[in-house]
Amino acid sequence: MIIVNLDVMMARRKMSLGELSERVGITMANLSILKTGKARAIRFSTLDAICRVLECSPADILEYRDE
Repeated sequence: MIIVNLDVMMARRKMSLGELSERVGITMANLSILKTGKARAIRFSTLDAICRVLECSPADILEYRDE
């Protein structure tokens, strides 16, 4: 199972969903879907932009758990 830790990274960077949305260039609705773990896919370009803005790596946002 893939766990999305976007909310954790946003909290560590003290960044709101609106600010991240504006800086990354995707809608708040799409970010919200990703943040809640309801997304079925993510583009590498989107992941790259999120990591650039949050100054983190993909492993900080996406976690694999064997359940």
